[in-house]
Amino acid sequence: MILLDVFKKRTAEGGGFREERKKLKIGIPKFLNIWSTHRFWIGFLTSLGFEPRNIIFSSDTSEEQFREYGKGRIGMDSCYPVKALAGHIGELLMTKKIDILLVPMIYSLPSFLRGSVVDVLSCTRVMMAPENIKAGFIKEENTFEKMGVKHLSPFVSFSEPHLLPKYLYESFRQAIEVTYEEVEKAVRDGLEELERFDREMRKKTREILEWCARENRPCILILARPYHMDPGIGHEIDAEFQSCGYPVVWGQYLPTDRDLLQWLFGADIEAGLIKDPFDISDVWTSSYSSNTNEIIWGAKFAARFPWITAVVRLSSYECGMDQPTFTPVQKIVEHSGTLYFKFGDLDETRPSGSIKIRVETIDYYVRKYSEGIIERKLKRLKPQRPIGFGGECE
Repeated sequence: MILLDVFKKRTAEGGGFREERKKLKIGIPKFLNIWSTHRFWIGFLTSLGFEPRNIIFSSDTSEEQFREYGKGRIGMDSCYPVKALAGHIGELLMTKKIDILLVPMIYSLPSFLRGSVVDVLSCTRVMMAPENIKAGFIKEENTFEKMGVKHLSPFVSFSEPHLLPKYLYESFRQAIEVTYEEVEKAVRDGLEELERFDREMRKKTREILEWCARENRPCILILARPYHMDPGIGHEIDAEFQSCGYPVVWGQYLPTDRDLLQWLFGADIEAGLIKDPFDISDVWTSSYSSNTNEIIWGAKFAARFPWITAVVRLSSYECGMDQPTFTPVQKIVEHSGTLYFKFGDLDETRPSGSIKIRVETIDYYVRKYSEGIIERKLKRLKPQRPIGFGGECE
């Protein structure tokens, strides 16, 4: 009875197990949708009592990582970003001495467009990647059991935050002693951390765009999936443009301040073309996919914002989700006179020579046409600009 009472007390308080959690190392593959949700997982796990230094992410994707740790683990044909997960899992298992491997199956994603679109789903192949790749590590022998690692792959739906505690509690209680109340609080803390990070990133992007306005300098917008920020997936194409002297911003972190959006989208709202600045139904009715929706909205933003004079679209080879959007995005951007370029066949190989040539070509066009693009876009907008962009909104 005494032991049972102690266990109940420790379970109710949660504190008795927190010291044990501090010693555990939890590995997370730095893959796919982790690129847009990583701050949630850091906030969530820290709230549960894991030491920040023991939350271990795999390294950036690379050909070497895939060859050394992922070879022979792939049982299906898919795009490279999905296949690369095998290398990330293998690296964590073989080199990091972890106790728990966390590979979430993310069904839907957090999105600033939520409420203005039909849904914010993840790509189905991306969602199922953890289970598909897991099969490669257990088909001959259970590598996780052999390494003494507990494998957790919770189903996660960020569009239904009220269900997150249930899904995560059911998964994590298989690896640690944890209460439902602890998980509920950890989810709240994780979501708050993710929101804080997103706000900070959008603030930084606005500062960059304000600088472009003050200096009347062109800016390049990257429209891609968040995991194209991974140097092994996106091949650091954004860095190539930065080396040419251009400020580069990503569509996922465009500013969403009311004054700026009113300046850019106000005329369309007044004309009844859209209901609000986040409405994409005028150009894209199948608004189910989170990443796709944000790429479409980013194209609309770029078409209106004067100092974004070029849009560069990145997409991985064989990405079925991206292919239907190529033409709509190009039409939205080019209709405004903004320059549009696409790297639509990225895979595991990085053809440095050809990337360099294409970047140099894009650089030439941006330098030649940006001044005229900025002037034409400014003429379409109200003369009174938001604070930081040369004026003040009404």
